Amino acid sequence: IRNTEKAPGAKMLPVLFWYLKVCRAVLIAIHSEFCYSIFIKNHVYRKQHRKDKMMYLIAGLGNPTREYDKTRHNVGFSVIDVLADKYNIDVSDRKHKALCGRGVIEGEKVLLLKPQTFMNLSGESVAELLHYYKIDPEEELLVIFDDISLAPGNIRIRKKGSAGGHNGIKNIIAMTGTENFKRIKVGVGEKPAGWDLADHVLGHFDAADRVEVEKAIGHAVEAAEMMITGETDAAMNRYNVKKKEE
Repeated sequence: IRNTEKAPGAKMLPVLFWYLKVCRAVLIAIHSEFCYSIFIKNHVYRKQHRKDKMMYLIAGLGNPTREYDKTRHNVGFSVIDVLADKYNIDVSDRKHKALCGRGVIEGEKVLLLKPQTFMNLSGESVAELLHYYKIDPEEELLVIFDDISLAPGNIRIRKKGSAGGHNGIKNIIAMTGTENFKRIKVGVGEKPAGWDLADHVLGHFDAADRVEVEKAIGHAVEAAEMMITGETDAAMNRYNVKKKEE
């Protein structure tokens, strides 16, 4: 006669299997939640760590030597000079083909830069410093330069863009591999009819234009302060308006 009686505990096997499956699912959920929380914590830490290490590179473009001091092409240098004076930053350290100085502006760490490569090779200096200090050009680079399409007294802020015919910006784009960096254009006026462009941008302002340009330099300083503290849009709204003709 066949014994059909189940072995002791056989009735408990389905329940045991179900219990083990539930335990496994719970363990997987706990492990997943633990890994996710670690990921989030690390992401937040890395983001905060990056912010703590963040340093802005503010580069004003121009040509070295006294011959070009205060010329139209050197208004970028002039803005850097005013920033350096206002925040007591010594821009006399000669390295990476530039004059530069580190300091703090509106609570943000900055590196002020005046490339000494002459205008058309400005990117060599900028790229070297970006690499040396591990600065992200698309987040932490601000370039200030002259623009003949703007009248003296006007400035124009852009978050990115092409060189627009400016050789200094063209070289920065070529050397950094991106055109997605912030910039402030300072108006120096169009060249007079019949003039050579080089003669115009390497020339000095007349007395009337000098007054307007000094105002624009002050506005560029204020715009730079706003931009490094995350107020680029507000700066654009404030300054990207043509000065009304008097």
